[in-house]
Amino acid sequence: MDLVATFILALSVAIFLLSVFGLHLTLYAWEEPSRLDEGRAPAKFARPRHSFTAILPARHEEGVIYETVRRVAGMRYPRRLVEIIVVCHVDDVRTIAEAQRAARDIGDRNVRVMTFDTDPINKPHGLNVALAAARRQFVTIFDAEDDVHPDLFRMVNTVLVQQQVRVVQAGVQLMNWNDRWFSLHNCLEYFFWFRSRLHFHARVGMIPLGGNTVFVRRELLLEVGGWDQECLTEDADIGVRLSAMGERMSVVYDPVYVTREETPDTVASWVRQRTRWNQGFVYVLRKGAWLHLPRLGQRLLALYTFSYPMLQALLFILWPTVVVGILLLKVPIPVALMSFLPLYALIFQLGIQVVGAVMFASEYGIRLRPLTLLRLVVTFLPYQWLLGISALRAVYRELEIQLGWEKTHHAGAHRRERANPPVATHLTAAAIMNTIAPPAVRGLAATVSDEAVRHCARCGRARPVRLRSCPACGFGSAVAQ
Repeated sequence: MDLVATFILALSVAIFLLSVFGLHLTLYAWEEPSRLDEGRAPAKFARPRHSFTAILPARHEEGVIYETVRRVAGMRYPRRLVEIIVVCHVDDVRTIAEAQRAARDIGDRNVRVMTFDTDPINKPHGLNVALAAARRQFVTIFDAEDDVHPDLFRMVNTVLVQQQVRVVQAGVQLMNWNDRWFSLHNCLEYFFWFRSRLHFHARVGMIPLGGNTVFVRRELLLEVGGWDQECLTEDADIGVRLSAMGERMSVVYDPVYVTREETPDTVASWVRQRTRWNQGFVYVLRKGAWLHLPRLGQRLLALYTFSYPMLQALLFILWPTVVVGILLLKVPIPVALMSFLPLYALIFQLGIQVVGAVMFASEYGIRLRPLTLLRLVVTFLPYQWLLGISALRAVYRELEIQLGWEKTHHAGAHRRERANPPVATHLTAAAIMNTIAPPAVRGLAATVSDEAVRHCARCGRARPVRLRSCPACGFGSAVAQ
């Protein structure tokens, strides 16, 4: 009995501490108002100075690639400073045909379609092929289904000029929040990751970069040898290697300029996608590049980040055993009380999800009905189970040395979600949390009301409702569109 009690106590405390640290990362950006300001896009654009190569790796994306190429080519930035490279495996004839059709319709010689015919057939291989042909100063990546803002290049150029950095990670946001029961949970993961967690990583100096809308100096990519073609999360891997070099990176998240994407269309597709990410993190951990990070805090954060899939899989297996033990075995009262610590953390995490959903809706002009929030609460635990299943599957695939790329189907569902943000008025959940939550959560809830936005009628730039004129162009009658 002493052994069982010790095991239950140790596991409960471990789960609780991991959960608290995860919550700290989730709320990091709202703990101090200045942190939100640091991650915002510039209010005014600098003169175009930098040039960009946009790489679009695609595999069986004939349904979305045409529109994506046209949107990237249509950005408001000097044509001479931009080149677009769509890269596909030679056997993907339909995607190649659609990309070539887009290039012909655009009629710009800086829009090219490249192919490769060697293994492995995956994204990092395609990126390396395109990198060898890139000729502009900065290389950026867009996935085949990405919906980009017309002023994204202007915004990033301004950040590069003002901050004098060689790496910029801009925001990515899933948008089709209402398609499936898990979609809103998935959208909130992206929301918290790019809005808060990555800013913590940037402060520490260890950033697992996102898979797209990341801008890196071309010479820097060549210096580190490009992307690891054996890694399923080549973005996180190259972020660690750049961090180990001491490279300073900027993270920007602005709802106006985020690159919009879609959630997977089925549970099975979501599990495969998350399995790939988890397996890629385990690969990065095993590869050991993070051991070359110069500071102990960076190495500890990397260890936590990339070992988390294994911890999650282990906890998914052990948690039912602990619950049964608590209910059936007689353990000391202090142990029984301490065993509920993970439950408290889980309830607090659920509260954060509800507040985050209200804030997400406010920033993107979405009307969340009470039934939607109720569905978010009811499906919270099933979504946690999916996370555990995906982690367990990733560990199994890693042990079995199954390194194949499991493709995620894209249908462009996020392009139906382009609601223009009106003034947010649905603040009931935020008001409740503001009265009962700790300071960090109150700051998160307050942001919902303080940062309600409208779009300028002249330039389209989002601005807080409290401002009478647009901070970007000075237009005095900015109204909600």
